[in-house]
Amino acid sequence: MDSDNLDGSPSKWRQYRAYNLITVLAMSFGSLSFGYSNNIISTTFGQPTFIKYFELDTRSNATELKGVMNGGYHAAAFIGVLFVGSLADRWGRKVAISVGALLTLIAGAGLAGSVHVAMFIVFRFVSGAGSSILLAGVPLWMNEVVPAANRGVLVDIHGAVFQFGFAVASWVGYGFYFLTTKSMDAWRPPLAFQCLPPIITLSIIYWLPESPRWLLMRGRVDDARSILLRSHTASEAQIELDRIQAQMSVDRTLNNSYIHMFRKASYRKRCLLAIGTCMMANCSGILVINNYGPTIYGSLGYDSEKQLLLSAVWSTFGIFCSFCGFLFVDRLPRPRLLTMGLSGCVVCLIVLAAMIANYGSSQNFVALKASVAMIFIYEFFWCGVLSGTQFVYCGELFPSHLRAKGLSLGVAGINLANVIFLTVAPTAFANIGWRYYLVFIILSGISAIVIFFVWPDTRGVPLEEIAALFGDYDEISEPHALQQDVQVVPQVEYGASKEVSTHHEVAVKSLE
Repeated sequence: MDSDNLDGSPSKWRQYRAYNLITVLAMSFGSLSFGYSNNIISTTFGQPTFIKYFELDTRSNATELKGVMNGGYHAAAFIGVLFVGSLADRWGRKVAISVGALLTLIAGAGLAGSVHVAMFIVFRFVSGAGSSILLAGVPLWMNEVVPAANRGVLVDIHGAVFQFGFAVASWVGYGFYFLTTKSMDAWRPPLAFQCLPPIITLSIIYWLPESPRWLLMRGRVDDARSILLRSHTASEAQIELDRIQAQMSVDRTLNNSYIHMFRKASYRKRCLLAIGTCMMANCSGILVINNYGPTIYGSLGYDSEKQLLLSAVWSTFGIFCSFCGFLFVDRLPRPRLLTMGLSGCVVCLIVLAAMIANYGSSQNFVALKASVAMIFIYEFFWCGVLSGTQFVYCGELFPSHLRAKGLSLGVAGINLANVIFLTVAPTAFANIGWRYYLVFIILSGISAIVIFFVWPDTRGVPLEEIAALFGDYDEISEPHALQQDVQVVPQVEYGASKEVSTHHEVAVKSLE
């Protein structure tokens, strides 16, 4: 018997294979591309040479321009991510990721070479579209390639690596700050470095496996089997192949358009959960704190150099927090994790707002240090609890034929929230200061309560039971029901058992 478990299910630990880890880490250069391109604007705003070059210290509309540079990025990201589903379903998961990498590469070159504000804003739009495709495409690929028993941990690598990209951008920006006195173009090289991760992604993606689920959707059974044999033991690969083929026989008969996803009640519920999860997680205000980190530290009395240094250390601390998240992402119910993360962020923001309100303009260094400490503790709840969990949860909500579009909707929710919060942030900080944090405190508090009491848990639930949560049994018509030769085989997806036929016509009660 190949399985290590007495119930016949494949052992979780057998799936930790070097091949799986290497392929996930290699594709994570796409995650790195997103993290770097997303965060580089934070240190760019902290570069005196950038501010002076584009006259953001003297223009009457400087605050609005900063808002457009940030909000426009996410507006383009919102639009771009909606094409991920169509790209990934028609041409493959790797092609979608390649398109995102190419756009991010072009944007990095354009941003570094910008000679006026309009040109910079245009390439920020291009960067937003490309990075959002990577943000959705990479975890989509990971969800479908990695062994299901360890999906939570392996997909969480996406969040850890794009956090690493945030940290790299912060340190590069900090390093080039010291070239201010030597060159007025010191702000350009950090933006040019945005090109490096997507170049690596485009260089290696040919040798990485395609999603076996997508291959089976295209009828490429031998290619799918070959990939599964590299990522699973032989017996487990066959079980997985049989299970996916069974699902594909059903999925090919189903409508996967965006319209149908919102027209059918059970699919609509999944879509709203995905969008709601990602929007609520980002109502914590993470990108406002990240992208306007130097502004926040400036309000606490720190000079330009210290602002960039604190932002870099904060992003680096996030890497450690992301790896801490690996310890419990598969141990606690998804809604409980999301609630814990949002609640922790709320407490930190309450203390931070109170500190800034009372001591922001004072010389009380103890209070200022306490404010910085709150920002760092906040980072733990975001990176260690919320960041990766939102992608894992959204990937589990949808059946195979809807996963690309479903995950895209979730990421669109992230971008929609950030368009709203980031566009108004400069004006809000300038006019209402610390009171802007109250928006995130109230929204995150409400979100934590709603998620705890309303959101269904998908961790460790057999696929047929996930389908039952959304009333999807009626999607399986009678012709798909098994008439003969049924045997019980291990169900790989969540370590449970399900009935799978030895023939191609099977009784399938789940829509992965």
